[in-house]
Amino acid sequence: FASFQGAATYYYTIGELIGQGSSIYDETVRVNGQAVHGSVVQEAQGTILRFIIIDAEGEQSLPVVYQGIVPDTFKTGNEVVVEGQLNSNGTFQAHTLMPKCPSKYVPE
Repeated sequence: FASFQGAATYYYTIGELIGQGSSIYDETVRVNGQAVHGSVVQEAQGTILRFIIIDAEGEQSLPVVYQGIVPDTFKTGNEVVVEGQLNSNGTFQAHTLMPKCPSKYVPE
């Protein structure tokens, strides 16, 4: 039980993360949101990805910078969980990108 507690990471909504203010800076956290259409920019031979996520209501947004291999299942408009740190300029530096897969696959 003690090892599970140390390994468990809660994920925040964007509003919860922003509500933490500066107390959350440089802490490793997970944030859930939806990747915004038209916000994705891929740089440096595809290893740096910049995009914006929004909450379920579309009221709050968070800029994200991810460095690494982009999963094939990452698509704008879909839900995603990012893990990393929020820096003092309000940008989330993600080291893990976990696109959520649709619960039901429907043929085209």
